[in-house]
Amino acid sequence: MGRGAKRAVSAQQRQQQYDVDAEWSPADLKLLKDLKRAEAQLPEDAPRALLSIRLSVLTDETTSPVRQELDLRILARDMGVRVIGVASDLNVSATKVPPWKRKQLGDWLNNRAPEFDVLLFWKLDRFVRRLSDLSTMIDWCLKYGKNLVSKNDAIDLTTVVGKVMITLIGGIAEIEAANTSTRVTSLWDYAKTQAEWLVGKPPYGYKTVVDENGRTVLAIDETAYKVLHWSRRRASKISASRQVRIIKRAGVPGSEGLTTSTHLRRLRNPALMGYRVEEDRSGVGRKSKLILGKDGKPIKVAEAVFTEDEFAQLGRDLDRWGKNQPARQEGGATKFLGVFVCEDCDTNITVQVTTTKGVQYKYMRCSGCKGGGAGVNDPDGVNAALVRDVLKVLGDEPVLVREYAKGAEALKRKNQLEESVSYYMKGLEPGGRFARTSFTQEQAEETLNQLIDELATIDPESTKDRWVNAANGKTFREHWEAGGMEAMAADLLRVGVTCKVTRTKIPGQRQPAVHLKLRIPKDYRDRLVIKEDDFASKL
Repeated sequence: MGRGAKRAVSAQQRQQQYDVDAEWSPADLKLLKDLKRAEAQLPEDAPRALLSIRLSVLTDETTSPVRQELDLRILARDMGVRVIGVASDLNVSATKVPPWKRKQLGDWLNNRAPEFDVLLFWKLDRFVRRLSDLSTMIDWCLKYGKNLVSKNDAIDLTTVVGKVMITLIGGIAEIEAANTSTRVTSLWDYAKTQAEWLVGKPPYGYKTVVDENGRTVLAIDETAYKVLHWSRRRASKISASRQVRIIKRAGVPGSEGLTTSTHLRRLRNPALMGYRVEEDRSGVGRKSKLILGKDGKPIKVAEAVFTEDEFAQLGRDLDRWGKNQPARQEGGATKFLGVFVCEDCDTNITVQVTTTKGVQYKYMRCSGCKGGGAGVNDPDGVNAALVRDVLKVLGDEPVLVREYAKGAEALKRKNQLEESVSYYMKGLEPGGRFARTSFTQEQAEETLNQLIDELATIDPESTKDRWVNAANGKTFREHWEAGGMEAMAADLLRVGVTCKVTRTKIPGQRQPAVHLKLRIPKDYRDRLVIKEDDFASKL
């Protein structure tokens, strides 16, 4: 290949913006040019196509993204549709990442739906690998009036075969979901009663090994064993939070992200006595409880890390430390986490709760300043001040919801009016059917003026599929009064609103002076618009 050809290939690669190297040969570039030339001949109102290209790994055995794009452009030409975009998601697993969560295709599906009419993909396994994902995409296409076409599979929502496929796929997906749920539940129920370790992640302190009979069983992890017994011996002398700091400083493998709550959960897990456990969902927080066998006794699955006496004493030691702490509050003590930001260190301000001599204290502190900065012991008052400021600035803004508006009806009426106008204008020309008498001419001119007036009222944008913001009749003040501080906090985070908190020490007083400064993005009105997530409930 000559130097000039190489430059052309490189430029084309940059234009396609593939995530991995994809070589365009001179023949590929010539074909692409020919296809674009043919596309330029399409009428202005030709349907618009989005090409979806995906590969998990680019190898010699896979169909390259270049080949996929060219094949899909040929399909678009044969269908008479104009290619308006290429969603290229390479090095992406279709099993793990559904279409709506992929970087490029997801942006088109969630934000740019009005820009295309048909979604083309090369083959079903290049688009999705799970029937439930395909069923979700079919539902989405039917909702927004899009077509879904595969080059190498009988999937086309405008054909009879395609519609039959929808019914079949929907039924199969429903059966698959029900069967999967039944199989998983049955497997877990069976596994809970077995001494052999059939499924699941081993509890901290153990690892899985294969015994002499070829069965997978639990064995003690020596490193975790040493950490757990060190923690047990120190539990009466040092707090769990200090234990975590020491464990991290010691460089224990896997301790980089260890937190106090995780460490306590590990120490209180009855699985450390070698018993089978399951998660207790009856209260707040994550806890484990013993599973009893048919004889009413705990099911033994491994050698014990702690004896029952050691485990009981450890629990009592941990309880003594915990008596100085309040019960965990569901939802947390910090109402506006991520909204309150320290002016000095630019880190989040949180509410820390402690109990001393039976009295509960709450302090607002940051994580960047020394000692958390000057503690503010009136978080409820600060929250109330923020609420007042937000309501003053944003409370009267109307709640707008993004809705999908189809332009088919307006376009149909616009075309009818244009045809009627042309008909009457031609009839009013000298020698035309309406120019023969003064009466017919006056009637035709009156009708023509009415048609022109109606045509002028049609907004050209209304003839296109588009997003529109519709008011739901409420203000954000009313919206937040119904949803409370949690709803306000969620909206402020979504919009990107922050509140800078300045704490100034006052001589002779413990409580610092607090100054709040609300920071609202310039495009806050656009960000306030509530956008329905079509895929929110999908995994």
